[in-house]
Amino acid sequence: MPANRSLALVVRTVDVFETSLVVTLFTRELGKVAALAKGGRRLKSPFQGGLDLLGVSDIVLLPKASESLDLLTESAPVERFPCLRRDLAALYAGYYIAELLTDLTDYHDPHPKLFDAARITLRHLGEAGLRARRVLRFELACLREIGLMPLLDRCAHCGEPLDPEVESVAFGPATGGALCPACRPGQPHVMTTSRRTIESMRALASPGNEWREREMGGSELAAVRQTVGAVVSHVLGHRPRVWPFLGV
Repeated sequence: MPANRSLALVVRTVDVFETSLVVTLFTRELGKVAALAKGGRRLKSPFQGGLDLLGVSDIVLLPKASESLDLLTESAPVERFPCLRRDLAALYAGYYIAELLTDLTDYHDPHPKLFDAARITLRHLGEAGLRARRVLRFELACLREIGLMPLLDRCAHCGEPLDPEVESVAFGPATGGALCPACRPGQPHVMTTSRRTIESMRALASPGNEWREREMGGSELAAVRQTVGAVVSHVLGHRPRVWPFLGV
């Protein structure tokens, strides 16, 4: 089979044998792939430093016809994110992005928009004032790309628009989003959130600059974090491992 070339974000590496690595890559053109990098652990590696975790590299893959690992033949660094080396909170946020890309996406299912979103988010994680919003925005982008974005403007069960005057909103992570009062009874795992929290989630999920400009204090960000985290945990089937270290 012909070789494939793509930009790739290194989201996981595992040592194998004496000098090699198994790497999980989230590529722009090929989606998530797992590949064997022979000699990737040598001091004079043939991959020129292109296997650094949370780095973007230009890679060449030889796909295998069977279920065995693809073979990584080239990996040259394209972009590194200096803020991840000098800011522990930014590094944890980067690890969380890698965890989401690893656990929420399927192998060989391309999501170029999600790749671009991950790259932009990693590039700006050093901006402490917007870091929490950027991470939340990326989570919502993940959910949208895999087709599991919760409904925020209408009832996820009956489809009726939400009452804009109601301050408390029922939200069902397992149901698919907000619920109207008539549909709430009998739905599993329903939590109560505020209309303002739902509006903040809409702003974070939308294009434009409202997500930057909207006033969101610490308690409001915490409420959004709890609600979005409940959806992500439901989709994954477990609480994300890095989530407790995000500091929100």
